[in-house]
Amino acid sequence: MLEQARARRLTEIAAGGDSARGPSALCEDGLWNSALDLVYGVSSIAIVSGFYIPIASAPETDGPTGSVTLARALLRRRFDIEVWTDFRCIEAFRVCAESISFPLDRVIDVSGDMDSVKPPEALVYVERPGRASDGAYYDMMKQDISSFTCALDAFAMSGVSRTIGIGDGGNEVGMGNYMSRLSEMMPDYAGCLCTVKADVTIPVDVSNWGAYALAAAISIDAGEWLAQTESEEIAMLEALRAAGAVDGVTKKPSVSVDGFDISKHLKVRADLQDLL
Repeated sequence: MLEQARARRLTEIAAGGDSARGPSALCEDGLWNSALDLVYGVSSIAIVSGFYIPIASAPETDGPTGSVTLARALLRRRFDIEVWTDFRCIEAFRVCAESISFPLDRVIDVSGDMDSVKPPEALVYVERPGRASDGAYYDMMKQDISSFTCALDAFAMSGVSRTIGIGDGGNEVGMGNYMSRLSEMMPDYAGCLCTVKADVTIPVDVSNWGAYALAAAISIDAGEWLAQTESEEIAMLEALRAAGAVDGVTKKPSVSVDGFDISKHLKVRADLQDLL
């Protein structure tokens, strides 16, 4: 488990307030160890991600790199790990996985026949839309994106698997844990907030960073760096841009994520590795 100083530093890096949205202010240092406890208590895990941007007709860049990085770190610790997404986002996750040699047979579109999918012992949701109080899914512009969003949050709602949620806006799976506090912080957005809860939810500035930080925590516990290198971070973002994935803020294909250019993501990665 992480000592207090390292847990505090993970929070500073992934949820230090770089984003103006606000949910990251709710991140507590103890969440990292809570997430590790959950992960180490199971053997089979699916990371569920993918946020489709209808106005751009493409998935966003927040989600794929974090999911694949975390999945590979867990695979290196010999977990039975898969990455789950839907048919609109699958290509982005495949090119991202391929760019760092994560096995493509572990990147799966589960949206076709969800009833036949066998749930793992645990689910980790990274930047995945979750339904609001009215049952619809919303983007950060308060637009109803339900017709473009497969209901992968149903796996979390079934109660079959233990769950971790990682999000940055309030509309992602797991953010139901903070529904009342987020409603106070974001009153104009309250009707769009996700109501789906998780056993552990980590609110951060950029969801990828939360997944990177969890991979870093696993690396610290293992005594070796299991997350991405600098060249791999660049490769993943370039592969996503080539595949047409867009920055969720600019809505354009780019090697940026949530309005932060690649230099910021490289610094976050480097700061996390420095903890080891």
